[in-house]
Amino acid sequence: MSIPPQDSRPETTILELGVGFYDPVAAADFPQTLLRFRNDRAAAKVGLDTVSDADWLRHFGRFDPLPGSLDQPLALRYHGHQFRNYNPEIGDGRGFLFAQLRDDHGRLMDLGTKGSGTTPWSRFGDGRLTLKGGMREALATEMLEAFGVNTSRTFSLIETGEALERGDEPSPTRSAVMVRLSHGHIRIGTFQRLAYLRDAEAMERLVGYVLRNLYGEEPGEDAPVRLLDLVVDRTATLAASYMAAGFVHGVLNTDNINVTGESFDYGPWRFAPTWDPAFTAAYFDHAGLYAFGRQPEAIHWNATQLAISLRALVEAEPLIAVLDTFAERYQSAVSAAILWRLGVVPRDPTSDRALVQTIERGLRTSGLGIDRFYFDAFGGLAPDGAAFDELRAALEPYAPRKGRDHRYWHGEPCAMLIDEVEAIWAAINQRDDWAPFDAKVTQIRTMGEALA
Repeated sequence: MSIPPQDSRPETTILELGVGFYDPVAAADFPQTLLRFRNDRAAAKVGLDTVSDADWLRHFGRFDPLPGSLDQPLALRYHGHQFRNYNPEIGDGRGFLFAQLRDDHGRLMDLGTKGSGTTPWSRFGDGRLTLKGGMREALATEMLEAFGVNTSRTFSLIETGEALERGDEPSPTRSAVMVRLSHGHIRIGTFQRLAYLRDAEAMERLVGYVLRNLYGEEPGEDAPVRLLDLVVDRTATLAASYMAAGFVHGVLNTDNINVTGESFDYGPWRFAPTWDPAFTAAYFDHAGLYAFGRQPEAIHWNATQLAISLRALVEAEPLIAVLDTFAERYQSAVSAAILWRLGVVPRDPTSDRALVQTIERGLRTSGLGIDRFYFDAFGGLAPDGAAFDELRAALEPYAPRKGRDHRYWHGEPCAMLIDEVEAIWAAINQRDDWAPFDAKVTQIRTMGEALA
């Protein structure tokens, strides 16, 4: 057995849901497996950091089962609204649930894949992932983790030796298989599928599974309402954390919203250079549905779709009452997130909200880069210039939550704008040079230490 059982904590909890929730599948047989990134920091959380590189490739490139976990990968079934159009033909089309484990806090965690081959839900896709897409996801998750966003972790990235044809980037391009570590892969779209099928019994089972295994609560008579309450709280916090990070996910469809409020599945993401509510990430988002400033509304809309699905189990009134709390929860969460990144101690809701509004006005008026602003202002130091006069006065009663003695504050701000992402990829693609990627991960983690 390659993985010491005393170190890992394998689970098969997903099997409680039954066969109607997933399809057993097999991984693609890749021409090669070249290890490009292994996240030992994340692996330590689930007792897998001591795995040798050879065994890592065997489990996360060839997908030999982890001892004690699932015997076979499972492609999960779900539906979803994609840019507000309902699609009942989707599911895990280029990924699967590979294994489940407990982390060092006892949470149930999933190891899910991206680019692991075709499934019954692949439709016309090849089930593959580009190496560039995997690299981008690794950078996104590292950056969001540093910013305190509740995000999946990129666990492993392995190059697989295939030449992929893609219509939206130069082809042929290199291929990869990625593994992510997530606190569950149950989506709002998982509930939508059961509502579409009018399967109330399975819906009740899913509600119980999520409450017990992802929230640590036993379901009672009010289980559907309680679940919605938890999801609304977590997703409002997620929306707030995106705004504080200056992050644009790009594809906030209901099949991309995890009911734990954990951000995951990064495709056309970008970080906004300046505070521009209209800034979009996806070139195909012509209407700006998921623009930077519209993300809270988009996530609230998705939570509403969960409530609509839960009508299979409960009357509308208590669900509506929970949905109506989203805005207030978001306002509280965005104040907390922005003040955390600013490095000051919150005071009271009214003052904190006013301070956040002052920050937004200053950023819009000045056009100063988001990353530059937070770097210079950390600890409550308003930048120079008339655009921040109001902020300077508003910050006077706020105390710093941390000093600026960490080595990170003696350099330049860590950012992740599109030009740098493209430069990192160019080094890999043209010279197989991973040094800029590795250096960026190190820089991001240094920033995370300074902010934490």
